[in-house]
Amino acid sequence: MRNSHKIAATLCLSLLCIFGASLGFDAATATAQSAANPASSDAEYGIVLSVLLDDQEEIPHDAANYLSNKLAQTITANGVGAFDGFSRFFITARLGMATRDIVPGPPTQIAENMEITLYIADYFAQKIFATTTINAKGVGTNESKAFINAVKNLNPHAAPIAAFVQKGKAKIIDYYRAQCDNIIKKAQSLATQKEYDEALYLLTSIPDAAGDCYDKALAATAAIYQQYVDYLCEVNLAHAKAAWVAEQNSAGAQKAGVFMSLIYPDAGCYGEAQALYTEIKGKVLDDWKFEMKKWQDGVDLESQRIEAARAIGVAYGNGQQPTTYVMGWCR
Repeated sequence: MRNSHKIAATLCLSLLCIFGASLGFDAATATAQSAANPASSDAEYGIVLSVLLDDQEEIPHDAANYLSNKLAQTITANGVGAFDGFSRFFITARLGMATRDIVPGPPTQIAENMEITLYIADYFAQKIFATTTINAKGVGTNESKAFINAVKNLNPHAAPIAAFVQKGKAKIIDYYRAQCDNIIKKAQSLATQKEYDEALYLLTSIPDAAGDCYDKALAATAAIYQQYVDYLCEVNLAHAKAAWVAEQNSAGAQKAGVFMSLIYPDAGCYGEAQALYTEIKGKVLDDWKFEMKKWQDGVDLESQRIEAARAIGVAYGNGQQPTTYVMGWCR
């Protein structure tokens, strides 16, 4: 998808703590990675939609930017978050040209009559949840300006538009409620294969509007996140020990510290990590400026864990974003 078609807005809650660590470790290059998203004014953990445009749509560049922003305004005005990353549920628009006339000048202008059809759909299942069409006319000194002036007719607060968004929201909630047990089972299966990031992506994508399903997903998220933290602890501790055994000096301490900084205090092997810390500190004394990772003080611990799990899921989802969007099925 072209950058011009992305909307820099999201409903995801801003992170209370930053959790990082790649599942692929290299002793020479391992670093903490983080995923953070700005908060929006909408309800926490609500429904979010990507704003996508078909790359095969022949829309002038500036007009595509304007249309993307207009689509984001359309859903946020009706209680849905517009997400900068990629999510399976999205809103898009197709502009169907009815007539195109040249209006004599000066200056000569282009008058375009078109139908703007909006869709809320499921990218993976290729299923349309809601659609609506408005008639629009745009006049401008060039095609881009004519397109933009036509899109200005899209009123986010109009009754048909509001009904369209509400229908799409309802269909998405129905999907999560119907598929809740299957989603959780798939996430648990992925966790047994150590595909923790994908598992957390599935679970943390479930909006609170899904009711009981959201509560079930939270419980499953907590369990899988703990598995993830324990797994990372074991991997990072092994790398830290190897680095220290290879060089029992300040250089080795620094290399070990890179891995130990990724170990969280509620991890199963944290006590063992503290023992290694004490051993290293006893040999390098004040040469080793290092502090084990801690949770933020004054903030609910469980909230931090949920936000860390959400960050992992968001990062995974963004990594799945296609490079181009061809949505000929969405008609």
